[in-house]
Amino acid sequence: MSQAPDSGGGPVVTPARVVIGLCLSAPFVAMLWVGSYARTDPAFIGIPFFYWYQMLWVLVSTALTVVAYKLWQRDQRARAAARGGARR
Repeated sequence: MSQAPDSGGGPVVTPARVVIGLCLSAPFVAMLWVGSYARTDPAFIGIPFFYWYQMLWVLVSTALTVVAYKLWQRDQRARAAARGGARR
């Protein structure tokens, strides 16, 4: 008795989704690991490292969130196309 694979679009771990997870979790890990940036040197234009490192992560987090969003959109389009192609 052979059964067709479930094409209901359930949760699937794909490389794109792993990258999305890494993009979204990297800022949290970086900010929660306070020991890595709890110092004043090197200063950048007079701003202690502690502050400019956190401000840099605001920009990096924005870029990583955009990458994750674009990958998610592409993944959803591919899943919709696969579902549509399977029905025909």
